[in-house]
Amino acid sequence: MPDQPPATPLGDAFAPPPPSPPVRVVVADDNPVVRAGLTALLSGVEDITVVAEAADGRQAYEAVLHHRPDLVLLDVRMPDVDGLSALPHLVRIAPVVMLTYSSESEVVQEALRRGAGGYLVHGEFTVTELLSAIRDIVAGRAHFTPTAATAVLAHLRSSDATAHDDAPSGALFPPTYRERLSHVQPLVGQSVGAHQLSAREAEIMDLIAAGLTNQQIAAACFISEKTVKNHINRIFAKLHSTSRSEAAAKWLGTAVTP
Repeated sequence: MPDQPPATPLGDAFAPPPPSPPVRVVVADDNPVVRAGLTALLSGVEDITVVAEAADGRQAYEAVLHHRPDLVLLDVRMPDVDGLSALPHLVRIAPVVMLTYSSESEVVQEALRRGAGGYLVHGEFTVTELLSAIRDIVAGRAHFTPTAATAVLAHLRSSDATAHDDAPSGALFPPTYRERLSHVQPLVGQSVGAHQLSAREAEIMDLIAAGLTNQQIAAACFISEKTVKNHINRIFAKLHSTSRSEAAAKWLGTAVTP
């Protein structure tokens, strides 16, 4: 009689899965106090560990090459090689989130063009939000604090977005977003008044018309997906629509009137 494999204890079937390895982070900031504070904070979190620190972009690149982390927290303004200069090289190896005091719209947009997966401005997030952003970006979800989200929306609304539909793939949003936005831009001002949407609802409707998902809208506006859904329900009621495509058609002025 052939040997039978040993029976698996019933308890093994209900055993919890093994814990995931911690998220490995490189912290790059020229301010030693900021570096030390971030390292101390993140080192106290069970599922995150800091594997290296860097004082400029060159050190950050060397650390990332050596440690191959899951994420890089990168400042913008640093001596020698700054964060924006190092960014395109870093994102080839690991996701990067900008963590900085630099809140200028142009800087935010340039960081996103160069591949940053998120942008956090000091003073605009809690510790809990920082940890959530780290986990989100490692999972492939963008994350912005309010100032950065405003810069993203400004880019979406700007006429420059329609003038550069043929921009290279490193542009702020994928071509499909830009192509759809080319039809959104001219109608925004008149649509707000015509449909009596609030400023926030108008922003969200712009993003719906551009083809973004609820998750992407939540990231761009720095709100929860539940809040996005609540806004969408109110938008549908005001536009007398039952679907995203119907609402977008009315918003863009292309709906056929009986």
